[in-house]
Formats: sequence, structure tokens, C-alpha cells
Amino acid sequence: MDFSSFLTSLGTSFVIFLVLMLLFTWLSRKPGNTVIYYPNRILKGLDPYKGGSSTRNPLAWIRDAMSSTEKEIIAISGYDTAVYFVFLRAVLGILVLSGIALLPVLLPVAATDDSLKSTAAKTNGTFSDLDYSYMGNVKARSPRLWAFLIATYWVSFATYYLLWKAYKHVSGLRADALMSHEVRLKPEQFAILVRDIPPIPAGQTRQKQVDSYFESIYPKTFYRSMVVTDNKVVNKLWKELEGYKKKLAHAEAAYAQSKRAGKPEGARPTNRIGFLGLIGNKVDSIEFYTEKIKEVTPKLESERKVTLREKQQNAALVFFKSRVIAASAAQSLHSQMVDKWTVTNAPEPRQVIWTNLKIKFYQRQVRQYVVYVIVALTIVFFMIPIGFISALTTLENLKKYLPFLESIVNLDAIKTVLEAYLPQLALIIFLALLPKFLHFLSKVEGIPSESHVVRASSGKYFYFIVLDVFIGVSVGGTLFRTLKTIEKNPNSIVSLLGNRLPLNATFFLTYVALRFFVGYGLELSRIVPLIIFHVKKKYLCKTEAEVKEAWLPGDLNYGTRAPGDMLIFTIVLCYSVMAPIIIPFGIVYFGLGWLILRNQALNVYVPSYESYGRMWPHLHTRILAALILHQVTMFGYFGVKKFYYAPFLITLIILSLIFGFVCHKKFYRFFCDTPLEVALHDSKEIPNNNMEVIFKSYIPPSLSSEKIDGVPV
Repeated sequence: MDFSSFLTSLGTSFVIFLVLMLLFTWLSRKPGNTVIYYPNRILKGLDPYKGGSSTRNPLAWIRDAMSSTEKEIIAISGYDTAVYFVFLRAVLGILVLSGIALLPVLLPVAATDDSLKSTAAKTNGTFSDLDYSYMGNVKARSPRLWAFLIATYWVSFATYYLLWKAYKHVSGLRADALMSHEVRLKPEQFAILVRDIPPIPAGQTRQKQVDSYFESIYPKTFYRSMVVTDNKVVNKLWKELEGYKKKLAHAEAAYAQSKRAGKPEGARPTNRIGFLGLIGNKVDSIEFYTEKIKEVTPKLESERKVTLREKQQNAALVFFKSRVIAASAAQSLHSQMVDKWTVTNAPEPRQVIWTNLKIKFYQRQVRQYVVYVIVALTIVFFMIPIGFISALTTLENLKKYLPFLESIVNLDAIKTVLEAYLPQLALIIFLALLPKFLHFLSKVEGIPSESHVVRASSGKYFYFIVLDVFIGVSVGGTLFRTLKTIEKNPNSIVSLLGNRLPLNATFFLTYVALRFFVGYGLELSRIVPLIIFHVKKKYLCKTEAEVKEAWLPGDLNYGTRAPGDMLIFTIVLCYSVMAPIIIPFGIVYFGLGWLILRNQALNVYVPSYESYGRMWPHLHTRILAALILHQVTMFGYFGVKKFYYAPFLITLIILSLIFGFVCHKKFYRFFCDTPLEVALHDSKEIPNNNMEVIFKSYIPPSLSSEKIDGVPV
């Protein structure tokens, strides 16, 4: 990419961001749009505008975001969101500390050498103006390489320092959360999840088996158990019934609206009862759905009783009157065999994945390894098309493989735009296909809670995009572009990869710029959700429940957002020494992300679960993995530059592994289990009436009925 294309990419991305920010300022002041731009505040009963939209400064959202405290974030969006901002602050700090030292030193060191000029003279190649500011412009064996070696040490120690501070801070946040009054009364604090229950002894029921087992171990604090059931049929009936209720409400609302339109008698809505409502006999909707509700309701009640009586599984939730005993039980070994009476912390009621609880111990192990193999194979095979895309989307290859485009591509304006955006857009679209597939694989493992699935799929997605995007684009694209040279001289592959590696920085510069200007512009303006909401409201929604469903925003979606941020951080970190000019782009990305997502957390997104920072150890590990990848990359590149002191970096790699080991040993256990000293904080035994509320909070909606509340489930 030449310098003009780079400036075009940067300039147009910035203009798009300004336009989207102005749209946000204008649209967010419209009363009809408050449910799109302030849904979190509305759901909490707060004033969306904090003083009225007419007097509100167009940039007040920036002031509110910057002045908000961590306590406000926790109060509105929870501890997981606060921990996510700790992550953003930590990586932003790493890049700022790196940039302060690297930019004023490494840029002049690289720019005043002339390695690329001699290379261009020998090979008749061309390089952009940016290429001369990269480490690739430094000659092999040059004493100037010392500056880059010391810079690698600086980046590493800045990362160690800020990661340690962040881990201590998040540990404090988690401790504060678990000792807070609100969390101490949460249902999951008084429950444990028991899986792999042995076969039922003769003369006992599953319920009696579980109750007698735990009552004998915890005679004073055991309350009762809830045996997990196979709810497949009852869930289907319940969803069917709820669907009919919604359709009936929709039909009644449509009928009421028709009466207000000037026809006192109104027009009763109708629908066809065939495939997708497109074929079959036409019936009166209100009468049809009323009959369907009457038909399904007794079936559901009957199936509930059958499910509770005959479909009990080998898993249960066990409840205790004491939070300390529940925490202790979750950390204790209850059987001499690892595949019997497996006990863990209970998930939040809204997080439980009921279908996974019955999966047996060894089945979970086998599923886990099978999923790992599938992910590994997917990573390997996806690297081929990603590398191919990164090479194919260059203008030279487009003209070569699609000759009918040559006349269009050669136009200066189109050429500049295509060079600036085509490869990056192709990569972004390609990556959008992955998250749902990886989420599905994580569920298949048998994980019992939604937040754990998000952490697992997030990890898979991170390693996927780092290996396939960072390495695939860097290595794969170079291999495709230099295939003929490698065919003629196979021994040149190492030097070719080494010499081309810094030159890929320009691609990643535009990729990062596109992500933060256009990506965060769309995030702030919420143009797509706004359009979808108004279309649904005008043409599809008839009831208040349907309108609310149309604007409900969901959560921050850590499963894809965190790996995407980690990819940017990995790219910037790995190129920070080779091409320091990328550091300001990383700073703008995370600085802008911190600001815009803080506004979104305060006003827009509604958390769907709370794990009190359980994701942090995984984020910490991935930041450290990015650092080690940076160190390994620099070690390899110093080798290409024939710098004899490159082995000094081996010490850094070992130090990073030691640092990770120490952090894991010191902090990680606290994020898996609740320390008893924390559980003991202001702990009191809960009265039976409150315990009954806790117990009922775990009853699935499909089994919740006044007629059966007294029946153990």
C-alpha cells in the first residue's frame, strides 16, 4: 500500500467517524429514540438525559463518560463490566508507556539508516514512505539494533508492572463484590451443583438419595435439594404456550387498533394455519390462539408432573442455610472416585444450561478433547483461506485473477480506495462468521453455565484470530506474494519472511484505524439497531411487550468483544518495536474504546449475567500470551537481522513464563472458589422463608407452577 492510499484510508475513516458521531448527537436527543440510546437507564428507572435533552450539551456524553467512577459503573452495569474497563485501562497503559519511550527513540534510529534503499536498488523494488520508519530499514548486524533490543525489554517490563497492578485491583474488586450486602444474599451463594450422582440404591428415590447423602454430611445446615430433570418435552410445550400467548396478545392489540381507526366494529385479524402462515385455511386469529392455549395448557400441566416424577437425572442443586458451608462444600472432595458426586459452585439461576448438567464425567472429558481437536483443525484449515484472501485482495492479484476488473481498478480514485479498504474489509467479514460456531462448540463440551461458555468460546476465538489473522496474514500473505521467488530459491523463505514482516505493519495500521474509527463510530451511533427498531415498531409490533423486545439491547458481548480487542493489542504489541508508528493507533483504539464503551455501559447495554470478574484471569493470560508472541517474534527477527545478541531475549521469554506462573499461583484460585474468610464476612444463617425464595429462583420457567411449587424438582 502506498502512502496516498494509507492517508486516504485514515482520512476517510476519520470523516466517517465524525459523521457518525454527529448523527449520534442529533439522533440521541430525539425523544422517540431514547430506548435505543438510553435503554439501561430506562430499565433502571433513571432519567435518560440527566437534566433534559433541550439543554444538554452535544458533547455532554464525553464529560459524563470521563467523569464516571468505577462505583457508578458497578452500580449500573455490574462487576464484570468494571473488570472489562480494568482490562482496557491496563492495555492502554502498556501502549502509552511503550510509546513514550519507543517513538522518540526508534523512529529516528530506523529512518536515518538506508537498508531499504540498497534493497530497492538491487531488486528494483519499491517501498512506501512509511516503510523507511520501520526496523526493516536497519541494516543487518548494525549497532542500531541495540536500541530495538532494549525497547523490547522496556515493553516487557511495562507489561509486567501494569498486569500485576491490574490483577491486584481486580482481586480487590472481586473480594468487595463477594462481601457486599447484595451479593451475600444471591441464590448461588447458598447452593452447590452436584453432578455424576451414582445409581439410585434399591428402595430409594433420587430425591431421597441426594437428601440423605448431604444431610448426613451437613446435618445442621443442609436445607433441601433440587434434582435436575430432563425438560426437553416440557420446555417445548412451554415455549409453544408462550408463543401462542404472544400471538394472541398481538392479535387482540391489532383488533383494538382497527377499532380506533374509524371502524367501531373493527376488523378481526386472521391468519392461515399452514406452513409459515402462508398456506392453508384462513382462521380468526383471536379464536384460534385462544383455543390453542386451552389445548396446550393441560398438556403442559400433565407433562410437568410426568417430568418431575419420571425424568430425574444424575445431577442436582443442593441448598444450605449457611453461605460459608456452601462455599466449603463447593471446594471439598465428596467421593473417593473422581467420577462420583462431583461438586462445584452453583451458577446464577439465569446462567444455568440445564441440558448440560446430566452429561457424565467421562463424556465431558471426551467432548472437551474432541472440541479441542475440531478447533485446532478449524484453525489450521482457516489459515489457508485467510492467507489466500490477504494475498488475493491486493490490486495486482485482482487484476491477474479477475482481468475484467483491470480497467476499473486502474482508475486512480478507485485504486486508492480499494488499496485502502479492500483487504481489511474482507478480513473483518470473514471473521464475523466464527463466533456462533465457537459458542456452539463450547456448549457441546458440557459446560454448566452461560458465563463459562462465554469464557471458553472467547478463548477459542482469541487463539483462532491471533493464529489465523496475525500469523496467517503476516506469513500466509507473504508466502502467496513471493511464491515464485520461493520456488526458485527455497532456502530464501526465512529471509523473505523476515524482510517482509515489518512491511505488513502498514496493512495492520489501516486495519486498526478502520476498527476504531468506523467500528466505534457505528457502536456509538447505533444506526443499525435504530433502523431495525423503527422498522419493527412501525410494521411488526402491536403490543408494549413486542416494542420492548424490539429495543432491548443485550449485553456487551464479551465473548467476541474481548478477543477482538486482544487481536488489536496483539498486533500493536508485536509491531510496537518493529514499527513503532503503530503504537499511536493502538492508543487511539483503546482510548476511544474506553470512552465510547463507558458511555454504552452507563446508558445502553444490560448485563445478562454476573460472574464478579471471572474472566480476568483469562484476559491476563492472553495479554501475557501476546507479550510472549511479541518476544518470540522479535527473537526471530533479530535472527534474520543476524544480530549476535538476540539470545538475550530468551531471558525475557523465560521471565514472562515465570511471571505468568507466579500470578497463577498467587491469584487464580480466588477466581475459581470463594475464600472462606470472604464467605464468612457478615455471614448469618438464612431463615427458612428466605431459603424457599432462593430455592424457587432455580425452578425453570417451564416447571414453575403454583400447583407444583411444593414438589421437589
